[in-house]
Amino acid sequence: MTSSSAGRVTRETRGHIRLIGLDRVAKRNAFDEAMLVDLVLAMGEYERDDNARCALLFAHGEHFTGGLDLASVSELFRHGWELPKGAIDLWGTFGGPRLSKPLIVAVQGYCFTIGIELMLAADISLCASNTRFAQMEVQRGILPFAGATLRLPHVAGWGNAMRWLLTGDEFDAGEAYRIGLTQEVMASEELLPRAIWLTERVAAQAPLGIQATLATARQAFSHGAEVAARSLKPLARELLASEDAREGLLAMQERRPGNFKGC
Repeated sequence: MTSSSAGRVTRETRGHIRLIGLDRVAKRNAFDEAMLVDLVLAMGEYERDDNARCALLFAHGEHFTGGLDLASVSELFRHGWELPKGAIDLWGTFGGPRLSKPLIVAVQGYCFTIGIELMLAADISLCASNTRFAQMEVQRGILPFAGATLRLPHVAGWGNAMRWLLTGDEFDAGEAYRIGLTQEVMASEELLPRAIWLTERVAAQAPLGIQATLATARQAFSHGAEVAARSLKPLARELLASEDAREGLLAMQERRPGNFKGC
């Protein structure tokens, strides 16, 4: 595992997967400016690496994140945060380029505020049974500004979202699963192995098909199903002409996993 220059986010490559780890353990992985910057830069590195097909965001230590370190970042956001060059706007609320590849998030311990918003911005989320969640901005006189108000009502339904957004109360892993915030709940010692397995499972599929699937699903979310439907036919035609599609058909006929190249 190689630490970033700022010492806030770690990166590791295993085959076609990228492991990205929050590493501010002494502060329960609360986000200061350095960790925010390093995370969006790490995601930019993942986006540009053609060998990396799926990323897993996890945390070192007992907690995913205690949320934003407001003493460190309040001035930054008050004056408007500009993403550094080469960064990815994970949340889609800071005006930067978005991630086009799949992202899985695995959380445990405290998962507060921006931690929930990272789950909502990801494609698949897993959590340990000991996870405690809270979107507590209203208790601090502010509002969630990294996507919770945009995505949680869509994921959980209006009433379920407002129950937690309008009170800032804590909830547990069972409630997170009930409202669709997480797709799987497991013992803490099983979390990282399961998350790595799932990341590898996604990375083993055809990269062009994965990215096209994500693109049309996100387009439907942002612009509606009718708009997204218009892109399906040209995308399908393009993919059917790819080497990966030919390999997929051959793999099916030979009853073996596909060996995809992303072309």
